[in-house]
Amino acid sequence: MDVFYNPKGIGDVLLIPVNDGDRLTTCSKTHGDIVKITNKQDGSLLGYNIFNASDHLSIKGEGKLQLTEELLEQLRTLFNHEQLDDSLDFDLSPKFVVGYVVEKGPHENADKLSVCQVDVGSETLQIVCGAPNIEQGQNVVVAKVGAVMPGGMRIKDAALRGVSSSGMICSARELELENAPQEKGILVLEDYYEAGQPFEF
Repeated sequence: MDVFYNPKGIGDVLLIPVNDGDRLTTCSKTHGDIVKITNKQDGSLLGYNIFNASDHLSIKGEGKLQLTEELLEQLRTLFNHEQLDDSLDFDLSPKFVVGYVVEKGPHENADKLSVCQVDVGSETLQIVCGAPNIEQGQNVVVAKVGAVMPGGMRIKDAALRGVSSSGMICSARELELENAPQEKGILVLEDYYEAGQPFEF
């Protein structure tokens, strides 16, 4: 799970996005230095903003950061201090991982899409992919559900032309890797990568 800290841009505030939401339909409630943001219509949690973050938390780095168990424990301590009884039961598993394409099949409703079964270590995901170079037996980069792409898009479970898809097989360009090729196609990794290992970029 990613959090965001940009002290030069927005000040000493840690942003913890949980779910997407429209700013026009949000509601916020302040608990000391914690601002809890929810959806006005159904009360669902959208995220938290932690003000004066450096006074409460040991934040290592700036920009997009991985929420670690250490930082999560510090947040739980702060929430307890502010008597905010939210569970903070976040999934800390890596969201960008190496996947192994176990099977590639045709999409029943779209000639240019493939339906892939991808081993990501702990499970096998069905992912619909439109890349022309996707093949069975490849090691690829998978953005799992909950991942936030460098461009800001959050990956969700979806149905593409009527077929369910959980995650995205990524191109070098989508990952904004240096010297990424401009032509369409997913990033194919070397054989020494193992399914399920985190992909760092």
